[in-house]
Amino acid sequence: MGRWRNGTGTLSVEGGATGVPLEVAASRRARVRGLLGRDGIDGALLLTPAGGVHTFRMRFAIDVAYLDRRLTVLSVRTMRPGRLGAPRPRARHVLEAEAGAMARWGLRPGVRVVPDVPGAPDVPGA
Repeated sequence: MGRWRNGTGTLSVEGGATGVPLEVAASRRARVRGLLGRDGIDGALLLTPAGGVHTFRMRFAIDVAYLDRRLTVLSVRTMRPGRLGAPRPRARHVLEAEAGAMARWGLRPGVRVVPDVPGAPDVPGA
């Protein structure tokens, strides 16, 4: 299995949305920056590796999905700016989007997400 790299592509939710614009933040610098300084996001941001997030200095509320190593959703929550999310056991990746987006996409615990990103590593069990 290879390593994730910063990049862009699309995301599909099993049984839900397809073609969701996706950004991948795999470097430490990209993960630390995340959505800071933005007024919104069209699509989603995948932080990898990551087990927890915060919304300090953010300008908008976000949906956060914690994913295991197979990209199966462990939990989803909405976080307002200025919050610290507790790390989730077994989480290896975190998906972020504007608040309300994940419900529209059909993203919920137990569902897998499938990224289509050039150069993305193989995912176990995919």
